[in-house]
Amino acid sequence: MSEKKRVLSCIQPTGDMHFGNYFGAVKNWVDLQDTYQCMYGVVDYHAMTMPYNSVKLRENTWELIFNLQAVGIAPENLFIQSLVPEHTELCWIFNCFTSYGQLSRMTQFKDKSNQSEETEDGFVSAGLLDYPVLQAADICIYRADFVPVGKDQEQHLELARNIVQRFNNQVGKEYLVAPQPLFTEFTKIASTADPTRKMSKSAGEKHYISLFSDSDKIRKQIKSAVTDLGEVTAGEMSPGVKNLFNLLKACSKNEAYDSLMQDYEHGQLKYVDLKTTVGEALVELSEGFRAKRKELDARKKEVKEEIKDSSAKIRERARETLRMVKELSGLLNPKI
Repeated sequence: MSEKKRVLSCIQPTGDMHFGNYFGAVKNWVDLQDTYQCMYGVVDYHAMTMPYNSVKLRENTWELIFNLQAVGIAPENLFIQSLVPEHTELCWIFNCFTSYGQLSRMTQFKDKSNQSEETEDGFVSAGLLDYPVLQAADICIYRADFVPVGKDQEQHLELARNIVQRFNNQVGKEYLVAPQPLFTEFTKIASTADPTRKMSKSAGEKHYISLFSDSDKIRKQIKSAVTDLGEVTAGEMSPGVKNLFNLLKACSKNEAYDSLMQDYEHGQLKYVDLKTTVGEALVELSEGFRAKRKELDARKKEVKEEIKDSSAKIRERARETLRMVKELSGLLNPKI
């Protein structure tokens, strides 16, 4: 029986997880574990590219680790980036196979550097420019076959593929794996306060619904969800109503979805019924996640040690890749 293909995906430690994060990426991660050999990283080095608080960074890293396990990510599939220093060493080697022009054209760099320039000191870190190279190292150091991405996230993956091709050509050996995009279904969830923008913590508290929130608070947020935004083209569903249906479908409440959609199509939909159904579906999910999180919190020290162990085991793969990359590059390896 052949070895399962490898999937690598990472997430920055930005604290509390919301339903947009979950339905947009993490739920898919959970499902992929049944089919692939998965590695999921909490990338704290990446979180340093924008202004940050060092104490909060460490807290957010562990918070995310606990939350990911609470929603179904197996601990043996998790690692913390800063516990695998080989990522940054490979990043330097990859820098030497990446052009400045490629990096300066990256959409994310343009967007985030503009944000930084608008701050009081206008500081734009070199790390922000180099972010995609570290991202390529994150993927390639595990020789991942696939990276789950949306259609709008292909630019960084294409850079990783370019780096791999240039490296393999330079050393005369097809050693590094050119990662392929894994286009799976990503549910895009909008803010219930403003359905024209995505659910996001950066937009403010009313624009996201925490995955581990109090049940009554979730119900209240859905109850106050915006449904209609002025004029809508005849025959088109308003963004707010569409977002509520997306949430219901994402919760796998297919029967309720079909019934309420039929009401909508016949002009008989009552928004109060849609909101109540969506609210209860989210509460049901959240209560299960909170129960699991409570179990994890009860053995906090043990869980942290498990993640340190899983990071160490995953690091063994990274160490072997780096050893070969250095050998092929003409660099020296220390005796271990």
